[in-house]
Amino acid sequence: MAATDEASVEHPLLAPNFLQRRLYQLQLAGTATEDHTLVCLPTGLGKTTVSLLVTARRLDEVGGKSLMLAPTKPLVQQHAEFYREALEIPDEEIVVFTGDVRPDDRAALWEDATVVMATPQVIENDLVGGRISLRDVTHIVFDECHRATGDYAYNYIAERYHQDAADPLVTGMSASPGGDEEEILEVCENLGLREVEVMTEDDADVSEYTHDTEVEWKKIQLPDEVIEIRDALNEVIADRLGKLKEIGVTKATSPDLSETQINKISAQLRQMMDNDQSAGFKGMSLLAEIRKLRTAVTYVETQSVEATRRYFERQQNAARASGASKASQRMVSEPKVREAIRRTESFDDIHPKYREARILLAQTLGIEDGERIIVFTESRDTAEALTEFLSNHFETRRFVGQGDKEGSDGMTQKQQQETLEQFKAGEFEVLVSTSVAEEGLDVPEVDLVLFYEPVPTAIRSIQRKGRTGRQDEGRVVVLMAEDTRDEAYFWISRRKEKQMENELRKLKGVAKNVEEQLDDSQQSLAAFAGGESDGGDAEAGGGAAADGGASADTQPGLQEFGAGDDADGDEEADADAGANDGEQATETAAQSTADDGVVAAAEPQDDDTVEIVIDQREMDSSIPRDLSTREGVTTRLETLAVGDYVLSDRVAVERKSVSDFLDTLTGSDRSVFEQVRDMAGHYARPILVIEGDDSLLGSRDIHPNAIRGALASLAVDFGVSVLRTEGEADTRDLLAVIAKREQEASGREVSVHGEKSKKTLSEQQEYVVSAIADIGPVTARSLLAHFGTVEEVMCANEDDLLEVDGVGQVTAERIREVIGSQYEP
Repeated sequence: MAATDEASVEHPLLAPNFLQRRLYQLQLAGTATEDHTLVCLPTGLGKTTVSLLVTARRLDEVGGKSLMLAPTKPLVQQHAEFYREALEIPDEEIVVFTGDVRPDDRAALWEDATVVMATPQVIENDLVGGRISLRDVTHIVFDECHRATGDYAYNYIAERYHQDAADPLVTGMSASPGGDEEEILEVCENLGLREVEVMTEDDADVSEYTHDTEVEWKKIQLPDEVIEIRDALNEVIADRLGKLKEIGVTKATSPDLSETQINKISAQLRQMMDNDQSAGFKGMSLLAEIRKLRTAVTYVETQSVEATRRYFERQQNAARASGASKASQRMVSEPKVREAIRRTESFDDIHPKYREARILLAQTLGIEDGERIIVFTESRDTAEALTEFLSNHFETRRFVGQGDKEGSDGMTQKQQQETLEQFKAGEFEVLVSTSVAEEGLDVPEVDLVLFYEPVPTAIRSIQRKGRTGRQDEGRVVVLMAEDTRDEAYFWISRRKEKQMENELRKLKGVAKNVEEQLDDSQQSLAAFAGGESDGGDAEAGGGAAADGGASADTQPGLQEFGAGDDADGDEEADADAGANDGEQATETAAQSTADDGVVAAAEPQDDDTVEIVIDQREMDSSIPRDLSTREGVTTRLETLAVGDYVLSDRVAVERKSVSDFLDTLTGSDRSVFEQVRDMAGHYARPILVIEGDDSLLGSRDIHPNAIRGALASLAVDFGVSVLRTEGEADTRDLLAVIAKREQEASGREVSVHGEKSKKTLSEQQEYVVSAIADIGPVTARSLLAHFGTVEEVMCANEDDLLEVDGVGQVTAERIREVIGSQYEP
């Protein structure tokens, strides 16, 4: 955002003449510098610039570090590049933390960094693992902060920040913070935000930087061949719903079920399963099939026949795989589904959405002399097929996520960056993207944003539309197939978007009332900070301006960012304001070393804390995060060779859910007995925690005596204590109690040791053979006993395989398919 002939922003830490002086950005930054603030600003109008201005002032006046979090790697990298250009800070002090950087390297980089850009999952891991401290972070930014719901990593990081930082300041940024006031308030509460600053395109200061964006809805009529495929699938859905009706979990037989109705059916079936009713298991399998069929209907209605064909190919492959679900096998063997598959394979016409997309692109790039277009689609399959189709007529590239999927390679972070740079440089005209380009990425101004289908959420709709209309009039077109789910999503999106617009206007008009609600609902914030709030005076991290500071009529902090010629003669006022700001610092900050401007260290930890070492794979649960915030407990993340938790030099704990425990009894890569054997070989007091309310007996088709025998063997043969817990919270408390007893009462230290046992030659042979088509250890042993060597097993033909006990026709065919098929990378 280099300056043109407009005045530029001046500040000691900002590159000269780099930022245009936009009043609305300075106003937002002024408020955000004074307190924990939610900044709502339309996409493309410089939310990142606002965060940059706040960071510059905090680093200049308070010192410490700045941490900026963003949900994706490309977005993190983009922010880092912008900050390196804008800040007068050495590039090596502005570092990027993603999963691509080794944990030990991150710990070292953190110490020397001034600004850290990171994905939240990495910071979450480093906090739980004790590799970094937020003590000296004086400004944290949560980009795309509407994600701060549920158990997303933003919430944990915010809690730790308010708890650990000596002088915290939080800025949350989003173009679309939530669908209603309740959602917006939830985001504020989760991040500890107390101020809400909203600017819309209606504001005079903002409107001069935006242009009208025309939204058009193009109705598409599906051809008869496509409707016939859909109707055939819907007939199967109706049939399966009829079977669920017989079970008594629904009265509906129409395929047009809402997701709410599906979830209600699922809940009733789960209740039946919990009561060991066989009809519940049968019904859940039927419901799984219905979900797959509904996905196919969505593909054929709203995407394309080509995308539907790809989907069916994956389902057929899944049905042939070892351990395939009955739902998958039943669906692909259903005659009406097989007929639908045949129709998708023989369909040779252009889908009407493809045709309309081609026309719109030709109009924009040809007749209207446009330069760039983005096409958004929900489906990776559609993105692949549409890119291939449009490439016949236009310079087109795809833009998808990093994960590989069957039939589609993902894009690495480097490939994503290169693609965006080429798009900006005009090396191609059309970018076909999945949702990965929706949030925050600096996608260049485009002439047309084409929605291949309506998006059923207001947040995503607003994000997508923000790609056009920033510097010139933009156009948004949404393709909508008539009499399909497209129409339902259209109305949902429209309602939610209007609802969000109304809520934002409401927030803008009654910001003080909202802030009062936040104050009322955030009593825990004082607890995070380790003190009590008086509700008005300045606190660590923000508060009311000190006497003599900015008046109510002046945006707080605005003058600190220098305003070019308008600021002449104001040096003394700036100095006074700086002094007032300095008076608001906490006593601990005032006692810090004045020479380097870094805030004072937090209080040292008590000597009576206990340490728990956690296997990093346990981060999938809430236990590590909860333990890391528990008073008197410090945590460390490692890749443990033995156990999931180490509580002392003699206690290691293996944690399994009831389901996991039963799975390991019936066969997996490494049984519970192997894991326990390794643990017992290296720790004197091994513990197996079986977690969950489900009964071990009767919840699976396993004889109760087999389970009792396994438990007896664990206790008697291996000397393992088997403990039951109700859930993750119960397990967390149990681990803390054991660690406390071991380390405090018994005076033991934490010591990690042990390694997995090496497999014997026989075990390695069994492992190799069992991996063939996932046939498992029992069949592997039968094959080896019959043929004698792994080589003979591999060379056996189908007839020879059928002679082995336990090998039937399907298994024999699958083994030969895996061994004899040509490898295709």
